[in-house]
Amino acid sequence: MDIAWGVLLPAATVFTLGAISPGPSLLVVLRNTLIGGRRRGVACALGHGIGFGMYALCAVFGLIYLLEEHPSIFQTLQIFGAILLLYYGYSLWKSDSFEKRDDAIESTHKGWIEGFAIAFFNPKIALFLVAVLAQVLEPNMNLESKIAVGFIGMVIDTSWYLIVALLLTGSNFLEVIQRNSREIYRTTAVVLWLFAVSVVWTL
Repeated sequence: MDIAWGVLLPAATVFTLGAISPGPSLLVVLRNTLIGGRRRGVACALGHGIGFGMYALCAVFGLIYLLEEHPSIFQTLQIFGAILLLYYGYSLWKSDSFEKRDDAIESTHKGWIEGFAIAFFNPKIALFLVAVLAQVLEPNMNLESKIAVGFIGMVIDTSWYLIVALLLTGSNFLEVIQRNSREIYRTTAVVLWLFAVSVVWTL
């Protein structure tokens, strides 16, 4: 199996930073763990990971098709993605703290469904994936590499939220996230800006 590590490693880096950045997905996992215990929190984390992984796979295969068959459209998408990354980075940089709110996917009642819904039906995640993956994918990637990108996204996302669900009970984990939220936001912002600049530089 010949995996395109030059694609997988940068994608994994951004997947990781995106997962640990506090946002609606974290709030949903926290909420389910707090109201339903570890079992419901774990179910929510698994649902979120599956939803994210499905999105990642769709993004990879769709973008590779554009890259190989319609390179001019793909280049336009790269520019659009770079602009999105700059915007996301700016939004993260301006965020000072992680506020505990309970306004994400209130219509669902079970942990797995809530986790899947906040990942799969969140257009911001779709735009984020397109913006990031458009910068790192390569033409003529083999099937194994395409699947590996989507799979690593699912594994990283699921693993992070499982950690959240399993360590939340009886710990000050949420408080640690809150205290370091500015650093998390700004680290992610810098990485996104670097991706955006690298794309503009190579066009």
